[in-house]
Amino acid sequence: MSEAKADTSFFGHPKGLAILFFTEMWERFSYYGMRGLLIIYLTQHFLFSDERSAVMYGAYTALVYIMTIIGGNLADRYLGQRKAVTFGAILLVLGHFGMAFEGEGSKEILTYQGGEYQVTLDGRGSGSNVNQIIVSESGSSIISFNDGATQMMVESPDAVGLPAVINVADYTTRIEREPFYMNVLYLSLALIIAGVGYLKANISTIVGSLYNLKDVRRDSGFTIFYMGINLGSFLSSIFCGYLGIAYGWKYGFGLAGIGMLLGLLVFLGGQKWLGGRAEPPNPEKLKQSVLGPINVEFACYLTGLLMIGAAMLLVMNAELIPDTFALGLGIAVFLGLVGYSIVKLRGVERSRMFAAIYFVLAQIPFWALFEQAGSSLNLFTDRLVDKNVFGWEVPAPIFQSLNAGFIFIFAPIIAWLWIALAKRKMEPSTPVKFAFGVALAGLGFLALVGGMKASGASGMTAVYFVFLIYWIHTMGELLVSPVGLSAVTKMAPARVVGLTMGAWFLYSGLSNYLAGVIARTTGAETIGGQLTDIAAAKAGYAEVYTNVAYVALGIAAVMLLISPIIKALMQTKTLGDDVEGQVGKDRLEPAGA
Repeated sequence: MSEAKADTSFFGHPKGLAILFFTEMWERFSYYGMRGLLIIYLTQHFLFSDERSAVMYGAYTALVYIMTIIGGNLADRYLGQRKAVTFGAILLVLGHFGMAFEGEGSKEILTYQGGEYQVTLDGRGSGSNVNQIIVSESGSSIISFNDGATQMMVESPDAVGLPAVINVADYTTRIEREPFYMNVLYLSLALIIAGVGYLKANISTIVGSLYNLKDVRRDSGFTIFYMGINLGSFLSSIFCGYLGIAYGWKYGFGLAGIGMLLGLLVFLGGQKWLGGRAEPPNPEKLKQSVLGPINVEFACYLTGLLMIGAAMLLVMNAELIPDTFALGLGIAVFLGLVGYSIVKLRGVERSRMFAAIYFVLAQIPFWALFEQAGSSLNLFTDRLVDKNVFGWEVPAPIFQSLNAGFIFIFAPIIAWLWIALAKRKMEPSTPVKFAFGVALAGLGFLALVGGMKASGASGMTAVYFVFLIYWIHTMGELLVSPVGLSAVTKMAPARVVGLTMGAWFLYSGLSNYLAGVIARTTGAETIGGQLTDIAAAKAGYAEVYTNVAYVALGIAAVMLLISPIIKALMQTKTLGDDVEGQVGKDRLEPAGA
């Protein structure tokens, strides 16, 4: 019996799995804790417009995926996974703690008849405990807007020396921001992007190295590992989300940073349990000079600094990036994959590679809609949902824990369902599962729009519709993410699995960028970081969500029609292992994990 096989210290698995489980759990705790607060932080603390915030968020989440390609390649060729994960974790700690340095925040200055007043909120988030206020040298007053946002009403006009009613056309506003803290924000996001790039793909590789290919515990080990991802996501959305809204942004972001620090300490302290795995493929090569005193290892770290610089510039100028750039990149990679398949592959290998390319592309419409969770859906929940649950005004970021919670509950049920259907020869094929997953992304938004309409033009949407959309989208995720990853890794020829998985992550990133483009179209007029016209904002959300839902359903219908063709390309009957029914064995993780 091999040493790895003999090690059953962690629920029948190698003790090293426990180290990786808790490292990844804390890393995802930090990532999702920060992500849940980010869009609200951008719109309320820095007073960026909804449109700019959405595009920044989309660029950030896209780059997180794309940078994993660079970090993974550097680890495979030179650094080894241990050094790459350690470097990535250090960058992540710095980035998350950097987010806690918020400054005084941006100020929206209202000018009326020569006088200047600050418009702000008396809290974070929105709801019954948060009001828009106007502040003058003499005092402050709550303000509100009429339907159509043509007039501003001042509740205590004498306190601020203003009329009780002011026409919106009679005043102007401007935003005053703190350049230093804006740059701290951009740098912190860039550090997190590069850190995830070095850590994310490589820690999964270490998990695989704990088992030989014939070890029957391998699939179970990955399932345990990815449940750690869900645990981190679930806990962070609750605790970081609550602290950030209830007590202050720095506390939510600070807790995310503490989580990442714990992950780093766990990883460093548990090295002996990894048994020398994840070391550089050629330690001597790391010492070779690249340029003067700069050796290969140092060059790998300098590449990380270049990644940080590039990510900072892209996030800072996200609104200047033309949408055609992402489209062009996606087309170029697609043509490259198809060209490689035609020139380099033959017969069954080519057929399966075409199937793998299909699944790489078919994920795009799902993630573009699903990833509204952190951007437009987060803002919608914050501003236009009655978040009162059993007498508690729930902060909007906490609702993002629903995805991980539903995965805990329903992933085992779905896994059992596939097995039961397979025994009866009724299990849907992988292409059919994908089609239904995309359809569920659209149906989730139609359900939410139904709830919006039920509450009237300017009423708050009932909170159970938020629970409903997250449940529908989670069920769709369980038909797309684990099934697609399983199919891609089995369809691609062994010599290009890494290339194909790189394409998977690239298109996941482009999907997140597209999600930001969609979220941008939901942007609404705000003052002091809060809506001025609820009815108009609600109508805008309903229109966008309805349109993208119908597009998703149309794409799903086409996917369903061509599913027999894709199944034929897969040539599953000639595979040693069946590619169907992998939900119970492969990735059970939240989107973006």
